This record gives sequence, structure tokens and C-alpha cells, in this order.
Amino acid sequence: MNWDPEALLADFLSVARLAGAGLARESIDIEILRKPHRPPTRLPPGKMAVYVFSDDERVLKVGKVGPRSQARYTSQHYRVGSAPSTLAASILKDAALLERHQLDEASVSDWIKNNTHRVNFIIDSDCGVPALTLLEAFLQCRLSPTFEGFSSQR
Repeated sequence: MNWDPEALLADFLSVARLAGAGLARESIDIEILRKPHRPPTRLPPGKMAVYVFSDDERVLKVGKVGPRSQARYTSQHYRVGSAPSTLAASILKDAALLERHQLDEASVSDWIKNNTHRVNFIIDSDCGVPALTLLEAFLQCRLSPTFEGFSSQR
């Protein structure tokens, strides 16, 4: 992981202030799950999150979950076919990654757990969905994830 979550959060809080969101630093926790990692078992009650998957060289995926999105937060990105636009599905569409790591549907979940870092920016639900969306957009702009948006738009 070659980026600093604390520095990004400090910059984001400035952006949030400019946007009128007025978030306090205490309303956002950072959870760093270094590789190999175990997926979180639950999104804490009263919380939302923006999560970032990265390997040692690049950011792969940035996503967000609201307070009632347990499966999206805990498991969907690790499994093919569990939902649209998951990290697992994106990896299986990347021919270079597949060839380099000899991945398939059966092995991609373990590969994600063993080869990616995951950083969770956990936000109080009281901050509201616009603040969550702003954080996701900020991190996508700043980190330029490999698997973001539609491939035709990249």
C-alpha cells in the first residue's frame, strides 16, 4: 500500500468543510486491514463506510456502503456473481492479472484476501449519505482505482 489513509482523510475533511458538510474528525474511523486480511464480519451499527482495496502498487477498487449494506461490506467483493460490480468480477475480466496469477472463479477470493490491503473509512450514519458519497468521490479522484466505473469509460 503506497498511500497514507490519515493524510487523505485530513485532505478530505478540508473538502467536506468547503462543501458545507462540516464533518468532525471524530465522526470517521480508519480501519487498516493489511494483507493478508480477513474480510470484516459486520458493519458496526449506526455506521456507513467507504472502503479501498489496494495491492502494493496500485489502488484496485473504491466503494461505499450505507448502514444497511452488510453483504456489500463483508462479502460481496470477494465472490464472483454475488452482485454487480465487485472486485472479484473485475479481476476476472483483467486478462493480465489472470495470467500473471493464474486466477479463476475458484481462486479469486483467496487471492483478494492474501494479496490486497483493505482500508475502511467508517463514518457515523448521522453524517448523511451526501457526506458518504463525497468521501467516495474524493477517494476515487485522488487514488484513481484500476477497477472503477465501466471499462468503456476508462
